[in-house]
Amino acid sequence: MAQSQIQEQKQEQRQLQSISAQQLLLAQLVELPLQQMTERMETELHDNPALEKAMGDDEAGEWTDSVGDDSPSHEDYDAQREREERSDALDQALQNIGRDDEDLPVYQGGHQWGDEQENTVIGEERSFYDMLMEQVGEMELSERDRYVIEYMLQSLDDDGLLRTSLGDICEQLAIYHDIDITEEQALSLLGRLQQLDPPGIGARSLQECLMLQVERRKASPMREQMMKVLTEHFDDFTKKHWNRIQQQMALSDIQAEELLAELRHLNPKPGTAMGETLGHTMQQITPDFIVDTQDDGTITFQLNSGDMPQLEISQSFADLLKEFQNNRENMTRQQKEALLYTKQKVDAAQGFIEAVKIRRQTLTKTMKAIIQLQRPFFEEGDEELLRPMILKDVAELTGQDISTISRVSNSKYVQTRWGTFPLKFFFSDGYVTQNGEELSTRKIKAALKEIIDQEDKRKPLSDDVLSALLAQKGYPIARRTVAKYREQMGLPVARLRRQLK
Repeated sequence: MAQSQIQEQKQEQRQLQSISAQQLLLAQLVELPLQQMTERMETELHDNPALEKAMGDDEAGEWTDSVGDDSPSHEDYDAQREREERSDALDQALQNIGRDDEDLPVYQGGHQWGDEQENTVIGEERSFYDMLMEQVGEMELSERDRYVIEYMLQSLDDDGLLRTSLGDICEQLAIYHDIDITEEQALSLLGRLQQLDPPGIGARSLQECLMLQVERRKASPMREQMMKVLTEHFDDFTKKHWNRIQQQMALSDIQAEELLAELRHLNPKPGTAMGETLGHTMQQITPDFIVDTQDDGTITFQLNSGDMPQLEISQSFADLLKEFQNNRENMTRQQKEALLYTKQKVDAAQGFIEAVKIRRQTLTKTMKAIIQLQRPFFEEGDEELLRPMILKDVAELTGQDISTISRVSNSKYVQTRWGTFPLKFFFSDGYVTQNGEELSTRKIKAALKEIIDQEDKRKPLSDDVLSALLAQKGYPIARRTVAKYREQMGLPVARLRRQLK
């Protein structure tokens, strides 16, 4: 009989299957800043009776800089993977009880800052994020939908806009948080998010941001005219072609003036509106790292543990496991069920303690790598000394995955001798010239902003002229690159920068 070969295409999601529950837990904990991490630990203590607060000496969280070549180790992750591969069968669980209880892990919370912590808190008691979450709490949502909206809120830029695509958000939720959601479902939840105050929050573009604000207004002819400008004449609106808009909409001078005045009341950056209300502080900033630079150039840092509790396995649960082990030959069915419950709670507690430890190690490795790569800045405090550094650079130095470095850098701050900065502050791309010289985009943007600030506003400089002036300063970049950096900094084109007076 002749054999035939049939080629089939089959699409499978293998990546999700390869990610264990412990890895998902670690990914979530690594991303949390200090305050939210403390809340998560308190919640775990409340939910798992096998966990309890421990009393003991603090674990040192300090690293003294010696600029050594520390080759990263993956032993922690191998051990974690080995723990996840254990069987849940009752007999094997019984065999492992003795070994597991010989050295039950204890997480030591690190240095307790006490009153000093109060001095490192910058901002109001309620952050912008907290106020948004209070509004989310008033919505009728499932646990999954509430988590997705919270994730979207964490993805907002400083101006309150959501520039991460819904496709990317769905992918991140699936890979790192084990939440399967379609783009249509994400779009529906984004619509719920956009109902929050201030109006325009969660918009994906300037046009959508302004339209959301107009939609909140009461129905009126003025509202219809404003919406018409934003939908049918948005390009002219952004370019300030008021005469063309007036002509196309057949408006009188008075009507055009009133319409323009109303449009100018719209806020293109709704995320900053709340910050102004709170006294120009959008967030409550508690630094996750404390970096100290001595006069002799020695750099040390500590993880700020704040009020994070120290965790350990409950002794009563450990004793119960040992009691069951000694009597495992004569256990009744009810005792076996009790043992299985106890074992599950202890395993969950061990897994959480281990994840907290690995989180601490991951944060320590990341901060150490950032200090090594940006040492001149930590010594002098001069922003121009920051070298080009991307997530890949830190990932290679620490041996971590790029996504892990990204989560560590998200929403975390470092207190230095020169001020308190978000970790993202230390990352910037590099621009390579035709001669192979690598320039920091941060320096180029700073030089570009300086030129624009000093220009004659009655005759603002075009991008071609800006490119030539930057080349004179030692930054030979093309006009197209100038336009790109200018847009990233929120600076308009020359015509829109012109001032008549």
